[in-house]
Amino acid sequence: MPWKESTTLDERRKFVILAQEGGMSFAALCRRFGISRKTGYKWVSRYRETGSLTDLEDRSRRPLHSPGRADARQEQRAVALRQELGWGARKLQVLLEREEIHLSEATLNRIIKRNGLSEQRRVQGQATQRFERCRSNELWQMDFKGHLRLGAKGRRCYPLSILDDHSRFLIGLFALPSNQAGPTGAALRSALAEYGLPEQILTDHGSPFWSTTNSHGLTQVSVEIMNQGIQLVHGSTRHPQTQGKVERLHRTLQEEINHRGCPETMAECQAFFDLFRRRYNQERPHEALGMGVPAMHYTPSTRAYLPVPPPWRYDPAMAVQQLNTQGSLNYQGQRLFVCEALASQWVGTMVFEGKLIVQFRDLLIREINLETRHGVAYTR
Repeated sequence: MPWKESTTLDERRKFVILAQEGGMSFAALCRRFGISRKTGYKWVSRYRETGSLTDLEDRSRRPLHSPGRADARQEQRAVALRQELGWGARKLQVLLEREEIHLSEATLNRIIKRNGLSEQRRVQGQATQRFERCRSNELWQMDFKGHLRLGAKGRRCYPLSILDDHSRFLIGLFALPSNQAGPTGAALRSALAEYGLPEQILTDHGSPFWSTTNSHGLTQVSVEIMNQGIQLVHGSTRHPQTQGKVERLHRTLQEEINHRGCPETMAECQAFFDLFRRRYNQERPHEALGMGVPAMHYTPSTRAYLPVPPPWRYDPAMAVQQLNTQGSLNYQGQRLFVCEALASQWVGTMVFEGKLIVQFRDLLIREINLETRHGVAYTR
Protein backbone atom coordinates (compact mmCIF):
# COMPACT_ATOMS: atom_id res chain seq x y z
CA MET A 1 0.00 0.00 0.00
CA PRO A 2 1.25 3.52 -0.70
CA TRP A 3 2.25 6.20 1.72
CA LYS A 4 -0.34 8.83 2.60
CA GLU A 5 -0.12 11.34 -0.26
CA SER A 6 -0.47 14.55 1.77
CA THR A 7 2.50 14.03 4.10
CA THR A 8 4.69 11.42 2.42
CA LEU A 9 8.04 12.72 3.60
CA ASP A 10 6.81 13.32 7.15
CA GLU A 11 5.33 9.83 7.30
CA ARG A 12 8.64 8.33 6.28
CA ARG A 13 10.46 10.25 9.00
CA LYS A 14 7.94 9.21 11.66
CA PHE A 15 8.27 5.60 10.56
CA VAL A 16 12.06 5.66 10.77
CA ILE A 17 11.96 7.28 14.23
CA LEU A 18 9.58 4.63 15.61
CA ALA A 19 11.53 1.83 13.96
CA GLN A 20 14.73 3.06 15.53
CA GLU A 21 13.08 3.33 18.94
CA GLY A 22 11.93 -0.32 18.74
CA GLY A 23 8.68 0.16 20.68
CA MET A 24 6.74 -2.38 18.52
CA SER A 25 7.54 -5.17 16.13
CA PHE A 26 8.72 -4.16 12.70
CA ALA A 27 5.86 -6.00 10.96
CA ALA A 28 3.28 -4.27 13.18
CA LEU A 29 4.87 -0.89 12.52
CA CYS A 30 4.72 -1.46 8.77
CA ARG A 31 1.04 -2.41 9.02
CA ARG A 32 0.38 0.74 11.01
CA PHE A 33 1.87 2.92 8.26
CA GLY A 34 0.31 0.84 5.47
CA ILE A 35 3.56 -0.18 3.77
CA SER A 36 5.31 -3.42 3.00
CA ARG A 37 8.26 -4.62 5.10
CA LYS A 38 10.45 -4.28 2.00
CA THR A 39 9.61 -0.58 1.80
CA GLY A 40 10.13 -0.16 5.53
CA TYR A 41 13.60 -1.75 5.41
CA LYS A 42 14.51 0.51 2.45
CA TRP A 43 13.85 3.70 4.40
CA VAL A 44 15.54 2.47 7.56
CA SER A 45 18.56 1.48 5.49
CA ARG A 46 18.57 4.90 3.79
CA TYR A 47 18.62 6.60 7.20
CA ARG A 48 21.45 4.41 8.48
CA GLU A 49 23.52 5.20 5.35
CA THR A 50 23.44 8.94 5.98
CA GLY A 51 22.54 9.26 9.64
CA SER A 52 20.03 12.00 8.78
CA LEU A 53 16.25 12.15 8.32
CA THR A 54 16.72 14.75 5.56
CA ASP A 55 17.71 12.15 2.95
CA LEU A 56 14.41 10.31 2.69
CA GLU A 57 13.18 11.96 -0.54
CA ASP A 58 12.58 9.88 -3.66
CA ARG A 59 15.73 9.44 -5.72
CA SER A 60 15.77 9.64 -9.51
CA ARG A 61 15.52 6.30 -11.26
CA ARG A 62 17.36 7.63 -14.28
CA PRO A 63 20.53 5.64 -15.02
CA LEU A 64 23.81 7.41 -14.37
CA HIS A 65 24.87 6.83 -17.94
CA SER A 66 22.50 6.76 -20.95
CA PRO A 67 24.45 6.13 -24.15
CA GLY A 68 21.37 6.61 -26.35
CA ARG A 69 20.28 9.86 -24.78
CA ALA A 70 20.49 13.05 -26.81
CA ASP A 71 22.63 15.89 -25.54
CA ALA A 72 21.08 19.34 -25.09
CA ARG A 73 22.12 20.59 -28.53
CA GLN A 74 20.72 17.53 -30.29
CA GLU A 75 17.46 17.73 -28.38
CA GLN A 76 17.09 21.43 -29.13
CA ARG A 77 17.55 20.75 -32.85
CA ALA A 78 15.03 17.89 -32.80
CA VAL A 79 12.51 20.08 -30.96
CA ALA A 80 13.06 22.93 -33.44
CA LEU A 81 12.42 20.67 -36.43
CA ARG A 82 9.33 19.18 -34.80
CA GLN A 83 7.96 22.65 -34.08
CA GLU A 84 8.78 23.89 -37.58
CA LEU A 85 7.59 20.91 -39.62
CA GLY A 86 5.27 18.93 -37.37
CA TRP A 87 6.72 15.65 -38.74
CA GLY A 88 6.94 12.39 -36.85
CA ALA A 89 10.03 10.76 -35.36
CA ARG A 90 10.78 8.55 -38.37
CA LYS A 91 10.98 11.46 -40.80
CA LEU A 92 12.81 13.69 -38.31
CA GLN A 93 15.39 10.93 -37.88
CA VAL A 94 16.23 11.09 -41.60
CA LEU A 95 16.55 14.90 -41.53
CA LEU A 96 18.80 14.80 -38.47
CA GLU A 97 21.01 12.13 -40.06
CA ARG A 98 21.65 14.59 -42.88
CA GLU A 99 23.01 16.97 -40.22
CA GLU A 100 25.19 14.23 -38.66
CA ILE A 101 22.89 13.97 -35.63
CA HIS A 102 22.32 10.28 -34.94
CA LEU A 103 19.28 9.61 -32.75
CA SER A 104 17.06 6.55 -32.69
CA GLU A 105 13.37 6.75 -33.51
CA ALA A 106 12.56 5.78 -29.90
CA THR A 107 14.75 8.59 -28.54
CA LEU A 108 13.04 11.11 -30.82
CA ASN A 109 9.63 9.92 -29.71
CA ARG A 110 10.69 10.47 -26.08
CA ILE A 111 11.97 13.96 -26.94
CA ILE A 112 8.66 14.80 -28.63
CA LYS A 113 6.67 13.55 -25.65
CA ARG A 114 8.97 15.13 -23.04
CA ASN A 115 8.64 18.56 -24.67
CA GLY A 116 4.85 18.42 -24.92
CA LEU A 117 4.85 18.14 -28.71
CA SER A 118 2.81 14.97 -29.03
CA GLU A 119 -0.55 15.01 -30.74
CA GLN A 120 -3.34 12.49 -30.93
CA ARG A 121 -4.10 11.41 -34.48
CA ARG A 122 -7.18 9.54 -35.60
CA VAL A 123 -6.11 6.22 -37.05
CA GLN A 124 -7.96 5.35 -40.24
CA GLY A 125 -8.25 2.05 -42.00
CA GLN A 126 -5.45 1.56 -44.51
CA ALA A 127 -5.45 -0.29 -47.78
CA THR A 128 -3.76 -3.67 -47.54
CA GLN A 129 -2.16 -3.35 -50.98
CA ARG A 130 -0.29 -0.57 -52.73
CA PHE A 131 -0.21 -0.05 -56.47
CA GLU A 132 1.99 2.24 -58.47
CA ARG A 133 3.12 2.70 -62.05
CA CYS A 134 6.59 1.59 -63.10
CA ARG A 135 7.85 4.85 -64.60
CA SER A 136 7.49 8.57 -64.15
CA ASN A 137 4.67 10.13 -66.19
CA GLU A 138 2.83 6.88 -66.86
CA LEU A 139 0.03 8.29 -64.72
CA TRP A 140 -0.64 11.61 -63.00
CA GLN A 141 -3.31 11.90 -60.33
CA MET A 142 -5.19 15.22 -60.28
CA ASP A 143 -7.74 16.33 -57.72
CA PHE A 144 -9.07 19.24 -55.68
CA LYS A 145 -8.65 19.29 -51.94
CA GLY A 146 -11.59 20.59 -49.94
CA HIS A 147 -11.72 24.38 -50.06
CA LEU A 148 -9.99 26.60 -47.49
CA ARG A 149 -11.59 29.67 -45.92
CA LEU A 150 -9.28 32.66 -46.09
CA GLY A 151 -9.53 35.47 -43.55
CA ALA A 152 -12.62 36.99 -41.98
CA LYS A 153 -14.32 37.89 -45.28
CA GLY A 154 -15.06 34.27 -46.09
CA ARG A 155 -13.10 34.08 -49.32
CA ARG A 156 -12.31 30.57 -50.48
CA CYS A 157 -9.24 28.92 -51.93
CA TYR A 158 -9.54 25.70 -53.92
CA PRO A 159 -6.22 23.79 -53.79
CA LEU A 160 -5.58 21.79 -56.99
CA SER A 161 -2.89 19.11 -56.77
CA ILE A 162 -1.22 17.09 -59.53
CA LEU A 163 0.87 14.12 -58.40
CA ASP A 164 3.02 11.64 -60.34
CA ASP A 165 1.88 8.13 -59.43
CA HIS A 166 5.28 6.43 -59.67
CA SER A 167 7.54 8.87 -57.83
CA ARG A 168 4.96 10.72 -55.66
CA PHE A 169 6.52 13.88 -57.11
CA LEU A 170 4.16 16.81 -56.59
CA ILE A 171 3.92 18.20 -60.14
CA GLY A 172 1.86 21.19 -59.07
CA LEU A 173 -0.06 22.62 -56.14
CA PHE A 174 -2.18 25.60 -57.15
CA ALA A 175 -4.22 28.05 -55.09
CA LEU A 176 -7.28 28.64 -57.30
CA PRO A 177 -10.25 30.99 -56.74
CA SER A 178 -12.71 28.30 -57.91
CA ASN A 179 -12.89 24.76 -59.24
CA GLN A 180 -14.30 25.91 -62.56
CA ALA A 181 -12.86 25.09 -65.96
CA GLY A 182 -11.04 28.38 -66.58
CA PRO A 183 -8.57 28.44 -63.65
CA THR A 184 -8.30 24.63 -63.64
CA GLY A 185 -7.31 24.51 -67.29
CA ALA A 186 -4.77 27.31 -66.85
CA ALA A 187 -3.13 25.48 -63.93
CA LEU A 188 -2.99 22.21 -65.86
CA ARG A 189 -1.45 23.90 -68.91
CA SER A 190 1.21 25.41 -66.66
CA ALA A 191 2.12 21.96 -65.30
CA LEU A 192 2.17 20.39 -68.75
CA ALA A 193 4.37 23.15 -70.13
CA GLU A 194 6.92 22.65 -67.33
CA TYR A 195 7.01 18.85 -67.05
CA GLY A 196 5.71 17.56 -70.40
CA LEU A 197 2.86 15.16 -71.11
CA PRO A 198 1.97 12.07 -69.08
CA GLU A 199 0.47 9.02 -70.73
CA GLN A 200 -2.63 9.14 -68.53
CA ILE A 201 -4.31 11.48 -66.06
CA LEU A 202 -6.54 10.07 -63.32
CA THR A 203 -9.34 12.23 -61.87
CA ASP A 204 -12.54 11.65 -59.93
CA HIS A 205 -16.10 12.27 -61.16
CA GLY A 206 -16.23 15.77 -59.72
CA SER A 207 -16.32 19.15 -61.42
CA PRO A 208 -14.60 20.21 -63.66
CA PHE A 209 -13.33 16.77 -64.72
CA TRP A 210 -16.68 15.07 -65.27
CA SER A 211 -20.05 16.32 -66.50
CA THR A 212 -23.45 14.74 -65.97
CA THR A 213 -24.92 16.53 -69.02
CA ASN A 214 -23.49 14.06 -71.54
CA SER A 215 -22.99 10.31 -71.54
CA HIS A 216 -19.20 10.49 -71.84
CA GLY A 217 -18.84 12.98 -68.97
CA LEU A 218 -16.94 15.34 -71.26
CA THR A 219 -15.98 18.75 -69.95
CA GLN A 220 -13.89 21.60 -71.30
CA VAL A 221 -10.95 20.41 -69.19
CA SER A 222 -11.25 16.74 -70.16
CA VAL A 223 -11.48 17.64 -73.86
CA GLU A 224 -8.32 19.74 -73.54
CA ILE A 225 -6.53 16.78 -71.95
CA MET A 226 -7.63 14.46 -74.74
CA ASN A 227 -6.51 16.90 -77.43
CA GLN A 228 -2.96 16.61 -76.04
CA GLY A 229 -3.03 12.85 -76.69
CA ILE A 230 -3.36 12.06 -72.97
CA GLN A 231 -5.68 9.25 -71.96
CA LEU A 232 -8.17 10.43 -69.37
CA VAL A 233 -9.06 7.92 -66.63
CA HIS A 234 -11.80 8.40 -64.03
CA GLY A 235 -11.68 6.73 -60.63
CA SER A 236 -14.46 4.51 -59.36
CA THR A 237 -17.48 6.37 -58.05
CA ARG A 238 -17.58 6.58 -54.22
CA HIS A 239 -14.15 4.94 -53.99
CA PRO A 240 -11.65 7.71 -53.12
CA GLN A 241 -9.00 5.06 -52.47
CA THR A 242 -8.64 4.85 -56.27
CA GLN A 243 -6.73 8.09 -55.88
CA GLY A 244 -5.11 7.02 -52.63
CA LYS A 245 -1.80 8.79 -53.21
CA VAL A 246 -3.34 12.19 -53.86
CA GLU A 247 -5.77 11.68 -50.97
CA ARG A 248 -2.81 10.95 -48.67
CA LEU A 249 -1.08 14.07 -50.02
CA HIS A 250 -4.12 16.14 -49.10
CA ARG A 251 -4.06 14.72 -45.57
CA THR A 252 -0.40 15.71 -45.26
CA LEU A 253 -1.23 19.19 -46.57
CA GLN A 254 -4.04 19.55 -44.03
CA GLU A 255 -1.70 18.50 -41.23
CA GLU A 256 0.72 21.22 -42.34
CA ILE A 257 -2.11 23.78 -42.39
CA ASN A 258 -3.18 22.70 -38.91
CA HIS A 259 0.43 23.04 -37.72
CA ARG A 260 1.16 26.44 -39.26
CA GLY A 261 -2.27 28.01 -39.52
CA CYS A 262 -4.35 28.78 -42.59
CA PRO A 263 -3.14 31.65 -44.82
CA GLU A 264 -5.23 34.80 -45.00
CA THR A 265 -5.03 35.70 -48.71
CA MET A 266 -4.72 33.93 -52.05
CA ALA A 267 -1.16 35.25 -52.46
CA GLU A 268 -0.18 33.93 -49.02
CA CYS A 269 -1.87 30.64 -49.86
CA GLN A 270 0.17 30.18 -53.04
CA ALA A 271 3.39 31.09 -51.22
CA PHE A 272 2.48 28.52 -48.54
CA PHE A 273 1.81 25.89 -51.24
CA ASP A 274 5.11 26.64 -52.99
CA LEU A 275 7.04 26.10 -49.75
CA PHE A 276 5.08 22.93 -48.98
CA ARG A 277 5.69 21.58 -52.49
CA ARG A 278 9.44 22.20 -52.30
CA ARG A 279 9.70 20.44 -48.95
CA TYR A 280 7.42 17.61 -50.06
CA ASN A 281 9.49 16.95 -53.18
CA GLN A 282 13.02 17.62 -51.92
CA GLU A 283 13.16 17.28 -48.12
CA ARG A 284 10.35 15.21 -46.63
CA PRO A 285 11.29 11.49 -46.43
CA HIS A 286 8.65 9.20 -47.95
CA GLU A 287 8.20 5.74 -46.46
CA ALA A 288 7.00 4.23 -49.76
CA LEU A 289 10.27 5.43 -51.33
CA GLY A 290 12.51 3.83 -48.71
CA MET A 291 12.65 7.18 -46.85
CA GLY A 292 13.93 8.84 -50.03
CA VAL A 293 12.40 11.98 -51.51
CA PRO A 294 10.21 12.20 -54.65
CA ALA A 295 12.66 14.45 -56.50
CA MET A 296 15.18 11.57 -56.52
CA HIS A 297 12.70 9.34 -58.37
CA TYR A 298 11.06 11.70 -60.87
CA THR A 299 12.12 12.47 -64.45
CA PRO A 300 10.22 14.98 -66.62
CA SER A 301 8.42 13.67 -69.68
CA THR A 302 10.07 13.66 -73.10
CA ARG A 303 6.71 14.46 -74.73
CA ALA A 304 6.43 18.22 -74.99
CA TYR A 305 3.23 20.18 -74.44
CA LEU A 306 1.92 21.81 -77.64
CA PRO A 307 -0.28 24.91 -77.15
CA VAL A 308 -1.81 24.12 -80.57
CA PRO A 309 -1.95 20.33 -80.80
CA PRO A 310 -1.99 18.66 -84.24
CA PRO A 311 -5.44 17.81 -85.63
CA TRP A 312 -6.85 14.35 -85.16
CA ARG A 313 -6.74 12.16 -88.24
CA TYR A 314 -10.24 10.92 -88.94
CA ASP A 315 -11.12 8.06 -91.26
CA PRO A 316 -11.05 9.30 -94.88
CA ALA A 317 -14.67 8.16 -95.24
CA MET A 318 -15.73 10.79 -92.69
CA ALA A 319 -16.52 14.42 -93.33
CA VAL A 320 -14.64 16.68 -90.88
CA GLN A 321 -16.20 19.88 -89.62
CA GLN A 322 -16.00 22.24 -86.69
CA LEU A 323 -18.80 22.58 -84.16
CA ASN A 324 -20.02 26.05 -83.24
CA THR A 325 -19.63 27.71 -79.86
CA GLN A 326 -22.76 25.94 -78.57
CA GLY A 327 -21.52 22.48 -79.55
CA SER A 328 -23.80 22.13 -82.59
CA LEU A 329 -23.03 21.41 -86.25
CA ASN A 330 -24.62 22.55 -89.47
CA TYR A 331 -25.83 19.78 -91.75
CA GLN A 332 -27.59 20.69 -95.01
CA GLY A 333 -28.83 23.92 -93.51
CA GLN A 334 -29.95 22.30 -90.25
CA ARG A 335 -28.40 23.04 -86.86
CA LEU A 336 -27.95 19.76 -85.01
CA PHE A 337 -26.83 19.63 -81.37
CA VAL A 338 -23.90 17.32 -80.55
CA CYS A 339 -22.27 18.12 -77.18
CA GLU A 340 -21.77 21.38 -75.32
CA ALA A 341 -18.34 20.32 -74.02
CA LEU A 342 -17.15 19.96 -77.64
CA ALA A 343 -17.82 23.59 -78.54
CA SER A 344 -15.51 24.72 -81.36
CA GLN A 345 -13.95 21.23 -81.66
CA TRP A 346 -13.42 19.37 -84.92
CA VAL A 347 -15.49 16.19 -85.32
CA GLY A 348 -15.93 13.51 -87.97
CA THR A 349 -19.37 12.68 -89.36
CA MET A 350 -20.83 10.01 -91.61
CA VAL A 351 -24.35 9.05 -92.72
CA PHE A 352 -25.51 5.55 -91.85
CA GLU A 353 -29.04 4.31 -92.65
CA GLY A 354 -30.67 7.69 -92.27
CA LYS A 355 -28.66 8.65 -89.21
CA LEU A 356 -25.76 11.03 -88.87
CA ILE A 357 -22.95 9.48 -86.82
CA VAL A 358 -20.74 11.98 -84.98
CA GLN A 359 -17.29 11.06 -83.69
CA PHE A 360 -14.76 13.06 -81.62
CA ARG A 361 -11.28 11.65 -81.96
CA ASP A 362 -11.74 7.92 -81.34
CA LEU A 363 -15.03 8.31 -79.42
CA LEU A 364 -18.43 7.79 -81.03
CA ILE A 365 -20.41 10.64 -79.50
CA ARG A 366 -23.91 10.80 -80.96
CA GLU A 367 -26.25 9.58 -83.64
CA ILE A 368 -28.89 11.93 -85.03
CA ASN A 369 -32.00 10.84 -86.93
CA LEU A 370 -31.90 13.04 -90.02
CA GLU A 371 -35.68 12.84 -90.47
CA THR A 372 -36.75 13.73 -86.95
CA ARG A 373 -33.51 15.57 -85.94
CA HIS A 374 -33.66 13.62 -82.70
CA GLY A 375 -30.24 12.75 -81.33
CA VAL A 376 -29.19 9.94 -79.02
CA ALA A 377 -25.89 10.02 -77.15
CA TYR A 378 -23.65 6.97 -77.25
CA THR A 379 -22.52 5.57 -73.93
CA ARG A 380 -19.17 4.02 -73.16
